[in-house]
Amino acid sequence: MRNEKIDHGAAVSSPRLAATPTDTSDEVLIAAQRLKAAVWIYDVDNSCILFANASACTLWQAKSEEDLRSRDLSKDMSPTVAKRLKQYQVDFIERDASFSEMWTLYPNGTPTSVMVIYRGYRLADGRMAMQCEVVGGAEDEPDNLRSAEALLHTDVMIALHDASGPPIYMNPAARNTATHAQQSIAEKFVDPSDYDKMVGELEASGEHRMVSKVNTGIGPRWHDLTVKRCSDAVTGNPAILLTAIDVSELKIARDKARYLADRDQLTGCYNRSYLQQHMATLAEYQTERCALLCFDIDRFKQINDRLGHEMGDVVLKEISERVFATIRRTDTFVRLGGDEFVIVLEDIPSELELAAKLEDLRAAISKPICHDATRVSATVSMGVALFVPSSANYTAIMREADIALYASKQTGRNRATFFSDEMGAEAKARDMVEIELKRAIENREFTLHYQPRFSLKSSKVVSVEALVRWQNPNRGLIMPADFIPICEETGMIEDLGQMILEMACAEAISWHQNGCDIELSINISPRQFDDKRLLQSLASFAERPDFPRGKIELEITENVLIGDHDLIAEKLQAISQMGYRIAIDDFGTGYSNLSYISRFPLNCLKIDQSFIAQLPTSGPIISLILTLTKQIGATIVAEGVETSDQLDWLCKHDCDQVQGYYLSQPVESRELMGVIAELDAMGLTDGKNSRIIVP
Repeated sequence: MRNEKIDHGAAVSSPRLAATPTDTSDEVLIAAQRLKAAVWIYDVDNSCILFANASACTLWQAKSEEDLRSRDLSKDMSPTVAKRLKQYQVDFIERDASFSEMWTLYPNGTPTSVMVIYRGYRLADGRMAMQCEVVGGAEDEPDNLRSAEALLHTDVMIALHDASGPPIYMNPAARNTATHAQQSIAEKFVDPSDYDKMVGELEASGEHRMVSKVNTGIGPRWHDLTVKRCSDAVTGNPAILLTAIDVSELKIARDKARYLADRDQLTGCYNRSYLQQHMATLAEYQTERCALLCFDIDRFKQINDRLGHEMGDVVLKEISERVFATIRRTDTFVRLGGDEFVIVLEDIPSELELAAKLEDLRAAISKPICHDATRVSATVSMGVALFVPSSANYTAIMREADIALYASKQTGRNRATFFSDEMGAEAKARDMVEIELKRAIENREFTLHYQPRFSLKSSKVVSVEALVRWQNPNRGLIMPADFIPICEETGMIEDLGQMILEMACAEAISWHQNGCDIELSINISPRQFDDKRLLQSLASFAERPDFPRGKIELEITENVLIGDHDLIAEKLQAISQMGYRIAIDDFGTGYSNLSYISRFPLNCLKIDQSFIAQLPTSGPIISLILTLTKQIGATIVAEGVETSDQLDWLCKHDCDQVQGYYLSQPVESRELMGVIAELDAMGLTDGKNSRIIVP
């Protein structure tokens, strides 16, 4: 073995011990002075020579021993050589080792290769130095010398081990990483099974390559190992050549990339891509009946809108942690996106036991979530599909779980529903309706019916609400309850809402042109309210010279007002300035924060029909709403009036307007004026209470 460059011959002073014959054993050094072989004592700690005989001074091209002792050999020493010398020092201390290696010295920049024996030399102060004795010159060819130099400085770890395990030779890189000088091959492996695998491959083919986690002096690392059977060139005994490259950073980077490819970064769950791969290979695990559970968080949008997306993320992460703590290690937990999750449960013993596990899961999830001063109680709706992996189709299983999840939502949320064939048939029928709806919107197969709104003050019809109907060419007139929910879920409500807005505004303008002084109320869905086309369409109609300013009212639900209040207020103000009125539909059932009543430009509040249906029990709540509305100067309308008792109560408590089947069902445009005239003729007042009397 040779060093790269120990000295250029520069004479510099450096801190060192007094290198007198007395300090370093007079008798030994006096004898060494008489030797023809070059001998010197090297201070490993201070990188200087403490003693050198005449032959050593000649070898080092030094004028004198004092000249050689004054040189700072660390100045041009490579890090590899410095580490190698430190290795020697440790081995001298631990096992009184000696080494015979070929080294190349660079006295005054001239390369000189010599065979040197190195032994430990204990100094008077107790430190370990190194005795160096030249035993011969180098006869190697240049290529051999250069290959030996490369072996010294390479970062590749090369070690030759006796077949029984102990090392025979380690290059500096291998020695640097070893936990100790006699570390065997078996001791290198963190996982003993990796060692067993290596031994088996060596016996079978004589060589093996693997990436394994190994024990090193700086802790566990990942090495790319190449192991081959060979013979020791000195003894001829069987040996093992082990070559290693540290690939820890690459392994960590690849593992991280694989993790990111398979995992959701927010929650740590697997992602959709992994789920598809997992389902494709699940049959290979030889599992029996499994279950795929889809769930999402009930009303999660409201959590984001009311409390902010940061709190929404807290809820997602907390629920994920609770699921991880509840399910088994063999189960697979996936976040599809947003608040949608999937759990694949393997080896389900029975549906009854599974139902019990799902209840435990829902109970764990529904515990309050606290973050800073905020407390949230979140529930989940679940859909479950059972399947046998060997015959399962991923797309079909996901579809079944989605159908069951939809059933959970439709029946009140916060529950788990198992898929059934009946659900599948209903979903198929629903899919057909969805397909028909897309065609219907393209063909504009919709018409408007109008329900009068009666003023209890004037005993006259003062407004009508536009309600959409689907005129299906095969099934006839279809009511909104049968298609509006599908439109809302699929996003078709935006296009349908735009169509309704255009039809209704055109109708209102026509009435105005014909001298009919009546207001028109149009429903605007939350998704339509967020649609950029809304303001554009409203502005387009408002710019027409015959636009009935103040006669078209847009009905929005309370949920529309959840979110950025500044942006919502700005949008509502813009709509109001165009000449439209703003009404809150289904008041009392949505957003419970009443602060928006004074902040937003609201003209009308419509009491939800669920309160009217519960009269007189709900009387105190309705009275409170009536008082609140009068304070802000808005019109109050009672929806869903279906009995004379309800109407009588509303009259007595000074409600402004009423609407419902008791007065009139929604009618077609061609019938509307006749119905209005009939209602106006029937309405009577008593002067004091302006009470309507309907025969």
